[in-house]
Amino acid sequence: MKIKVLGCSGAEFPDHRPPSFLLNRNILFDTGSLTNVLDLKAQLKIDHIFITHTHLDHIMGIPFLADNIIFRKTWHQVDVHSISPVIRAIKKNLLDGSIWPDFTVIPKPHQGVLSLVEMKPGQSVKIGAYTVTPYSVTHSVPATGYLVEDNKKKRFFYTGDTGPTDATWKAIGEKKIHGLLIEASFPNRMEDIAIKTGHLTPRLLQKELAKIRQTPEKIFVTHIKTQYFKTIKTELHRLKIKNLKLLKDGDIIEI
Repeated sequence: MKIKVLGCSGAEFPDHRPPSFLLNRNILFDTGSLTNVLDLKAQLKIDHIFITHTHLDHIMGIPFLADNIIFRKTWHQVDVHSISPVIRAIKKNLLDGSIWPDFTVIPKPHQGVLSLVEMKPGQSVKIGAYTVTPYSVTHSVPATGYLVEDNKKKRFFYTGDTGPTDATWKAIGEKKIHGLLIEASFPNRMEDIAIKTGHLTPRLLQKELAKIRQTPEKIFVTHIKTQYFKTIKTELHRLKIKNLKLLKDGDIIEI
């Protein structure tokens, strides 16, 4: 599996883009960086989007993608998948006709550019060679991570934004994770605000790894707050966690 990192920052600054991960050119996880990275040809290849939660840095590409698609002569629908609280919030607060046109009913009712697809935690969907399963994570709003498995039984798990959690790792159980995309938003000195807002620090990340029954083969750290990058990098280095890499925009993850 190859995953292109369109963006992986926990804050938006010049040369630092919000989270978005592209699998196999047509499956996208979060849309913080989408239309500002992919050209129109690449955008039109996207068929499925999996959203972890409704914070703006994870959903901001959805309305602009729909706007770009609607003016094409050829019909193209994109399925936006997530757990029901996320789908309801996108429908009510983003595609509500005032913040942005409701592209679930444009150009025609029941034939919108966007199709909102509700998922239940633990319930899988099959897309080509991939099986995608949501698992609830701990955040300040309802949120889910995604376990993705290919036909060769290779798996990666993208946590999205998460704070400390026992239930997530218990639900995943004995499944081997070959690539773990996990966040570390704040430095250790900000542990209280990290927990309060549903995020991790390097020290908290280390504790999460200890909860996973089978140690992931590769660990990719994402969602670092740009203004604390140097401190977080130093703190992660001191932990000496094997096979850990700090992601940067434009990286290619191979699993």
